[in-house]
Amino acid sequence: MHQITGKSLVGLMLALTTAVLWGILPIALKIVLDVLSANTITAIRFLAAAVIVGLWLAARRKLPAVNLLYNRKVAWLMLIAVVGLLSNYIMFLSGLNYLTAETGQVVIQLAPFLMMLGGIVIFKERLLLWQKVGAVTLLGGLLLFFNERLVELMLRASSETLGVLLLIAAGITWAAYALAQKQLLVNYSSKQIMYLLYVAGTICFIPVSDFTPLLTMSYLHWALLVFCCLNTVVAYGAFAEALHHWEASKVSAVLAVTPLFTILFANITGWLFPDFLQAQHLNLWSWLGALMVVTGSAVTALAPQFVEYRAAKRVRKLQRDVF
Repeated sequence: MHQITGKSLVGLMLALTTAVLWGILPIALKIVLDVLSANTITAIRFLAAAVIVGLWLAARRKLPAVNLLYNRKVAWLMLIAVVGLLSNYIMFLSGLNYLTAETGQVVIQLAPFLMMLGGIVIFKERLLLWQKVGAVTLLGGLLLFFNERLVELMLRASSETLGVLLLIAAGITWAAYALAQKQLLVNYSSKQIMYLLYVAGTICFIPVSDFTPLLTMSYLHWALLVFCCLNTVVAYGAFAEALHHWEASKVSAVLAVTPLFTILFANITGWLFPDFLQAQHLNLWSWLGALMVVTGSAVTALAPQFVEYRAAKRVRKLQRDVF
């Protein structure tokens, strides 16, 4: 199994960088979706990322060894990672077509929770008491966040309902990708894994994309598209590298604050550029729900670390008592 380096501060800074960039990303994507399709945006992001990371690896003579993919286990893990990440990209963007950036980022917080469930089902990990508390808090927070629209979401087949379902599916596929990538770090570096994923995404999405609108886009849309491309490289690169230095549970706990960054940046953007984005009005219960989602996600991720700390503390106390 992959072993972390233990550089906690580096892992924290990388995870926080990812959280901030992912917090801004839905806002930029929401505006770019006005002129480009989800497939086209995804293809351009993957292409740009593949070129940038590919050149960086080539300059250092660290391009991934393709012959490792002949190993059946590695090939299956890579396939799961590719399908998971590509599905997550397209379903998140498609769902964002029907939702606000803030709603999309809150719902996608199911992803780390689903990653935890994946660890329980696949790797037979034990669900701790505090993880159960965190899970209930997260789900309760989602219900509170949608307090004004809950009945419509459940009983009526509205466009928002479709958007929420797409984001839940995106969360499932992201969890599959993250679990596969964690184990692939045994065979490849984080940058090599991301390069292979970017190349696969480029090959899959370019044939189903329409690049004609690029000729008539405004400077603002071009700037946001470039930002989305760079965001792909930096955010996912930082995420993959954070998993190399820090425990997955702690990385997930930091990423749990992403919705708060999205809500903050959406309000700033709506204030500065009201013609392009209107910030979602959240009542008191929705704010409480968002905070519960963040808290539940963080508690669920950190529970194993807390239990290990308490156990180690008891062992040290016992050793002192004996000696």
